[in-house]
Amino acid sequence: MPGDSDWPTALDDLGEGAPYVLWTRGASSFLSRPTSDLATITGARACTSYGEHMARKLASSVAADERVVVAGGAYGIEGASHQAALAAGGDTIAILANGVDRPYPVGHRDLLNRVADVGLLVSEVPPGAVPTRHRVIARARLMAALSSVSVIVEAGARSGSLLVAQRAAELGRRVGAVPGPVTSAVSVGPHRLLRDGVASLVADTSDLARLMDRHQTPRVRLDREHVRPPASASSRSL
Repeated sequence: MPGDSDWPTALDDLGEGAPYVLWTRGASSFLSRPTSDLATITGARACTSYGEHMARKLASSVAADERVVVAGGAYGIEGASHQAALAAGGDTIAILANGVDRPYPVGHRDLLNRVADVGLLVSEVPPGAVPTRHRVIARARLMAALSSVSVIVEAGARSGSLLVAQRAAELGRRVGAVPGPVTSAVSVGPHRLLRDGVASLVADTSDLARLMDRHQTPRVRLDREHVRPPASASSRSL
């Protein structure tokens, strides 16, 4: 709870939108790390092999720098990011839209249990809670607020991961986007963020390192229509 030694003060930037409590499973001390030590990596569930490769490469570099990877628990980019961080012996945090006692999706049960063993599972909903569209949307602000940088690796035009970029920019956090083939549907989101000046180009690990090491955080004025997914976007968009 706010005031506890491990409470992440970065969430105070959310103002009235800050959670009242967090449930954790694992190394809750990760939450007391400086925001500059955390990088959120997210993107499409139905990612390409290129997107998975880039997610793994970026997550491995964060782990090698002894920093913390933050992601959701979804298939695709988020799962690849956790797997790479764990393989590198690094620290990783999974932000869930369900109770920390109910690994979701089921296909990631072993992965999320491994994260809980050596990293951290975090949720603002109590144990036993199931994921809902509203909870998935609300989770985006936590993923954005906890980290100094949020990187969108691949995302379709309606991907829920674009909400993370939107929230991060609104909070004055840095946003990165990985470019991809112009013919790929999952490159539409990152390319839009780059075109509209919301995100900086992340083409390799050195680009991400520069974003994380930048001392001044620019505040971006947004046209929300540029980065907000349509209202019909669902948790499956992640």
